[in-house]
Amino acid sequence: MGRERTGRHERGTNTVREDRGPVRYGPPAPWPGLPVLPELAEVLASAAGRAAPEPAGGSAALREAACAYWERRGLHGGPGRVAAAPGTAPLLLALIAAHGGDVLLPRPCPASWIPQARLLGRPAYQVPTPAECGGVPDPYALLETVRRVRAEGGRPRLLLLSVADDPTATVAPPELLREACEAAVDEGLHIVSDETWRDTLHRPDDTVLVSPAEMCPDDVTVVSGLYGALTPAAWPVAVARFPDTARSAARHARTLDVLTALGAFIAGPVAAAAAHALREPAAVTARARRAAALHARLATEAHRAVLAWGALARPPQAGRHLYADLGPLRSRLAARGVTDSLELEEHLSARLGAPTPGGHRFGDELGALRVRLGTGSLLGASPEQQTEALTAADPLELPHIAAALSIFRAALDEPR
Repeated sequence: MGRERTGRHERGTNTVREDRGPVRYGPPAPWPGLPVLPELAEVLASAAGRAAPEPAGGSAALREAACAYWERRGLHGGPGRVAAAPGTAPLLLALIAAHGGDVLLPRPCPASWIPQARLLGRPAYQVPTPAECGGVPDPYALLETVRRVRAEGGRPRLLLLSVADDPTATVAPPELLREACEAAVDEGLHIVSDETWRDTLHRPDDTVLVSPAEMCPDDVTVVSGLYGALTPAAWPVAVARFPDTARSAARHARTLDVLTALGAFIAGPVAAAAAHALREPAAVTARARRAAALHARLATEAHRAVLAWGALARPPQAGRHLYADLGPLRSRLAARGVTDSLELEEHLSARLGAPTPGGHRFGDELGALRVRLGTGSLLGASPEQQTEALTAADPLELPHIAAALSIFRAALDEPR
């Protein structure tokens, strides 16, 4: 991963800043920038009097709602093969603990993945991604990495991937995904597919998203964080769907043991709202569809601005973010004291007035000038502005969004 820093000196002082390195300051998922859906708030409020705790892995009602959600997406199974947790982080931690062995993951990858493997004392090996997308390892690089790790005495057992990806905002082509999954299964790896962003496609009619669980049903555990499209990030809930095999039944039981040991129980009112969202009533699906379309418009504009800077970026296909490579601007940025992704994060966060995590947060080399740019901060500071953006015929014409995009486009201009 290159050199690491846990802090940096303020210019002209001996004070070391600690908010750019330690795990506790790591970036959250891309911010939606939208108020809570009133229908979900009502469900949460109506369940506020529930005093009984949720069981480890979630109640039957929540797990059944998750099964119905996956059933509508072609993934069949019963609630006995589902586990729920208060967020993707504790759920993924429990899954890694339940599987054992070394972990392989794409470079770049979500910010929490590497710290979780390290927390468990598991070696984590990053595999380069193909030119077409992020989130999925290049199949040939995966095979080479597995064989090298084994030759060095390692025990590669688990591959984490994300079909609709954070941080790159890309969607893996089905044929490439199949090659990667088949390579992993042939090498004896179990796959954990994070599908948090699958319901945020920018062009759902033109983008084919296939779950690895459809390709290799006995060898894939699917994870979905509801904050991707269904519930507010402040109400953390994630669900996992296990394969229908005896080995996975044992891993499911072990996952529940780990969640219990962590005290990773979902709050009752939050579980009620999550189950409601997973059933996908009309208001929830309409909000998810409008939000995805809104962030698609903003991401398209942000992508145009990044290219106008002279930087590189794949066209965003999902989520509320994009991943930019400012390597072509290295000389220009060096003149401003920006020589790595840590300094780039500080520079752009200050210029944009919003968190702009550097690529080192996602496992990229510190020396690479890469950064994740979010679109949620462009929607306005107040719930009124955010709601107006969601319902406007052309949100780009709203004064507060036009102003935010103007600031974004000027982020690399010379300071005045």
